[in-house]
Amino acid sequence: MRRFKAGSAGIAVAALALTLAACGSDSGDSDSNTENEGDSSSADLSAELTWWDTSDATNEAPAYDELIKKFNEEYPDVTIKHETVPFDQTQNKFKTAAESGSGAPDILRAEVAWTPEFASLGYLYALDGTAALENNFLETPLSSNVYEGKTYGVPQVTDTLGLMYNKALFEKAGLDPEAPPTTWDEVREAAKALKSKAKVDGIYLNSGGYFLLPFMYGEGADLVDVEAEEITVNSPEAVTGIQTAQDMVKDGTSVKPTANDPYGTMMTLFKEQKVGMIINGPWEVAGISDDPNFGGIDNLGVAPVPAGSAGQGAPVGGHNYVVYSGMDEEKAEAAAAFIAFMSSAESEAFIADELGLLPGNADAYDMVSNERVALWADAMEVAQPRPWIAEGGQFFAPLDEMATEVLIQDKPVQPALDKVAKTYKSDVVTDYALQ
Repeated sequence: MRRFKAGSAGIAVAALALTLAACGSDSGDSDSNTENEGDSSSADLSAELTWWDTSDATNEAPAYDELIKKFNEEYPDVTIKHETVPFDQTQNKFKTAAESGSGAPDILRAEVAWTPEFASLGYLYALDGTAALENNFLETPLSSNVYEGKTYGVPQVTDTLGLMYNKALFEKAGLDPEAPPTTWDEVREAAKALKSKAKVDGIYLNSGGYFLLPFMYGEGADLVDVEAEEITVNSPEAVTGIQTAQDMVKDGTSVKPTANDPYGTMMTLFKEQKVGMIINGPWEVAGISDDPNFGGIDNLGVAPVPAGSAGQGAPVGGHNYVVYSGMDEEKAEAAAAFIAFMSSAESEAFIADELGLLPGNADAYDMVSNERVALWADAMEVAQPRPWIAEGGQFFAPLDEMATEVLIQDKPVQPALDKVAKTYKSDVVTDYALQ
């Protein structure tokens, strides 16, 4: 299988022997880690660890339970209390527990934007110098774990956005399903053919801010410039990108998103083969390919997001394994051992084959046979980091409002983006400068 570019996190783990750093004190000082001398073998570790897992309790958690059993063959004296917790409640629940110093889990499955936020608050243990970082991680997913020069987690699963399309409809429209559109102009041409020959709509653009990032990235724009501490969401390049999306709705290339449940409507139309293309991520592959109306996995095409004038770019997403800072040294060693095992190439390949999720470990891709994962090899090549700052999770509510105004209400792009910029300045990154 295709190999992705890996970062500089280190070589793959040959064994689960540890050269671990001492944990921060109970006060939550996650920067006080210092390396121990010598290695700790599996026989030396004894601890009881709680892992809050925000994955699907019914369809995904059992696969992780299988890995825990394998982990315990190597580490019989480390007990893992695997607790599935609701994703939409976990961010605030973890922050409340960590702040009070009571009830926080030892290990957390954190959404990528949570990691820098929690690190900035002192709630996470820096993993530098531990075996958790000896795996060979993909550079872009790993980047979400780095905050102010320290690494506070490792990728558990990664994802991005891509152009998903219906191969049968492409053929009916006289389009080559092995040569999907690579630019937004080519999407327009494909949409015309789908309408005239296949008698279906061309593409459905979801009115969510996250789904419009490829239009901005394609013009070389971003939400903020972290190095310059400047808000750039309303730059001329960003306006050009969002204008492209709005124009595709206006000229009929895209279905106009519905005001009520635009995402759900998009997925229904695509599964029912009433629209030929969408922009979405790997989390929907199983639902699409298993839907009796769609035609199976062989009918699904996935390509990198189309390019704008500056190239192709899609946001990286996913989840990380992170460790709570307020634990003793023995627990920290055991937590690092667990993360090293769960994020190894073998473990992540197992999860990819079982669940169709994209590994964060670069070496896992050589071991994966699940064709749902293989579909995303090219799309992941153009995934790019988001601004990994503590406030990063707050960017999307204003962006969602802008997307609704632009795609559904047909409001002018520049004022809509100016409004986002002002909100960022007043409520999100107050120290950043407006352009």
